[in-house]
Amino acid sequence: MTILRVALDVPVDETFDYRGEAAHRQDIGRLLVVPFGSRQRVGVLVGVADTTSVPAAKLRAPLRVLSHLPPIPQDILDLLTFCSRYYHHPLGPTVLGCLPTALRRTTALPVTRSLWYRLTDAGRQVAADGLPRRAARQQALLTELQQAGALSLDALREMPSGRRFLTRWLADGWVEAVPAEDVPAAVASGVHAPVGHSPTLNAGQREALSAIRAQGSGFATHLLHGVTGSGKTEVYLQLMADQAATGRQSLLLVPEINLTPQLQARVAERFGRDRVVALHSGLSEGERLQRWLRAVSGEASVVLGTRLAVFTPMPRLGLIVVDEEHDPSFKQQEGLRYHARDVAVFRAREADVPVVLGSATPSLETWRHAADRKYHLLRLPDRAVAAAAPPVLRLVDTRSLAGHDPLSGAVLEAVEARLSRGEQSLVFLNRRGYAPTLYCHACGWVAPCNRCSARLTVHLASRRLRCHYCGHDERVPVQCPSCGNQDLLPVGQGTQRIEATLAERFPAARIARVDRDTTRNKDAFDQLRERVTHDELDILVGTQMLAKGHDFPRLTLVAVLGIDAALFAPDFRAEERLFSLMLQVIGRAGRADLPGDALIQTTLPTHPFFAELLSQDYAAFADRQLRVREQSGFPPYSHQAVLRAEGNDEHPVFEFLRAAAVAARAMALPVIVHDPVPAWIARLAGRWRGQVLIQSEARGPLQALLRDWTPGLTSTRVRWSVDVDPNEL
Repeated sequence: MTILRVALDVPVDETFDYRGEAAHRQDIGRLLVVPFGSRQRVGVLVGVADTTSVPAAKLRAPLRVLSHLPPIPQDILDLLTFCSRYYHHPLGPTVLGCLPTALRRTTALPVTRSLWYRLTDAGRQVAADGLPRRAARQQALLTELQQAGALSLDALREMPSGRRFLTRWLADGWVEAVPAEDVPAAVASGVHAPVGHSPTLNAGQREALSAIRAQGSGFATHLLHGVTGSGKTEVYLQLMADQAATGRQSLLLVPEINLTPQLQARVAERFGRDRVVALHSGLSEGERLQRWLRAVSGEASVVLGTRLAVFTPMPRLGLIVVDEEHDPSFKQQEGLRYHARDVAVFRAREADVPVVLGSATPSLETWRHAADRKYHLLRLPDRAVAAAAPPVLRLVDTRSLAGHDPLSGAVLEAVEARLSRGEQSLVFLNRRGYAPTLYCHACGWVAPCNRCSARLTVHLASRRLRCHYCGHDERVPVQCPSCGNQDLLPVGQGTQRIEATLAERFPAARIARVDRDTTRNKDAFDQLRERVTHDELDILVGTQMLAKGHDFPRLTLVAVLGIDAALFAPDFRAEERLFSLMLQVIGRAGRADLPGDALIQTTLPTHPFFAELLSQDYAAFADRQLRVREQSGFPPYSHQAVLRAEGNDEHPVFEFLRAAAVAARAMALPVIVHDPVPAWIARLAGRWRGQVLIQSEARGPLQALLRDWTPGLTSTRVRWSVDVDPNEL
């Protein structure tokens, strides 16, 4: 009898046995539909055996093998098995969780090759004659279609308004669908030469590129440490061009979806739109499936994606690049709590391919690896544009600023100077809404969230109070619920308040606010970026969404507000993150041939942090931080895991955590098990939260404890999870 070991997306750390046929031994990695209780589920065949502990009478056979879908390759199964063990997450949810959602459904999936379109004779004539200037975007797309010969539906959807133009052009007879057999042969070929032109590199870029190439095609980890605007992306593109020219694929990881479209346009310009697929959470199920299939088939030369893309099967993988490797967004906070950067390095080692980590402000873990020569450190000390110098940074002491004035005179004068010269300004405040809280000066009441240990944020335009943690929303009260006072005051600053202040001071200025509230729609951020690029905006007011990865040639001023509180955050990573964020946002200024300035408002101008920031010397900052970490025994000089628990009542949560801590200490391993403490936000969405921190100087004892300890943790009243290498405490 052939026994099939099937991984299912259920919260049990085991596989399930089914009765199979000898032919199934060739199906490792295949998706199956199997009976599970009274239901049907999609699973992945991860192994075959000759024996089972399940009685023969209870063994059931799979209902069908989804043979029309590609199997998960063995290298990806091995990678997911490693992640399941290292991060202590059940194998089934780990394996199924990396697949496109459409593949996890039991209904039959019509999988077809993406449609392609080309210009008709009428369309070619229109492209040759040219459209009016007001239709410049249509003209550009027609020209690209003419040059490419044909473009896939996926590629057209990625272009601004591409879907709308395609519908119109089909009706007008300008384009036609292309049968699969007429798709250009180059698309099916594994070898592809870049179609765009490469700019001239500066000395730093050339040296970095030569050093990486000199290491060959085998595994090596390179840290590309370049100042903001130093041209790291161009180094990535030329390395990926090397791979494409030899028929190999490249995986390019970015931290956030908002960085994907701009970078994708640049990569597509170099390699051709139909050679690049982008994988991120903003796609529909069908779009993600089609792109995943193009990556799996090897049709795509470049896969560009956010953290989940690290698990994308790529049959000819030759290079992995992790851009902004320090970014916290690479750490998954639910389910399989993996860090995409660390998984990328492990995958590159197993696949024997190089991996490049890029950042202007590397994580301290990565920086230490470079100091220990585990990673090859490559520096880009100059900006890629020869005329672009780093912005001049200046502190603005706001200790004497009136409490109700969010902007200092120095900032207002600097913004006014840019407006007079036709240049752009960015006012940065990492806090959306109008004000962080609503306050009653008569009795001291502040508007609380009834479901969280947090205050409600004032959104004045909609007259709403909102919790930015759980999403609770209510109307602004007419009077104080505590004392009846009707004079309630919004206290503190948010992006809405800064926008209103600037609009009042500069009524003729074109101002846009960029935060989660204004970019909820799918294309909102792309449209706003286009307005900046086409010089249709004068002032941007935004959060960290604008801090990284964006090039705005006419943006010459960055003003930073409200960062003092971050210097007193309880997390030992707070200064590292703040320094990184500041260098990123300051780096938005002066990226072209116009000089840039950066102003930071602070009430703590003598704090040592600002002395280091003014020099913009990340190496000095990182080396000092590493000395502090070593003295304190914090990562990267130790390894951590956190047991988190939450429940409807506080008592069961801490009863569970105390018992778990006692059990961990009883194992007598060389680890430190700290006492249970409340989470930073002790109550979230109505549930009480606590945690136990476990720390060890070596990774082995920590993993040994987790392996033997976690199977014994059970509770019917508490939901718990383990976070290995946590990014937040």
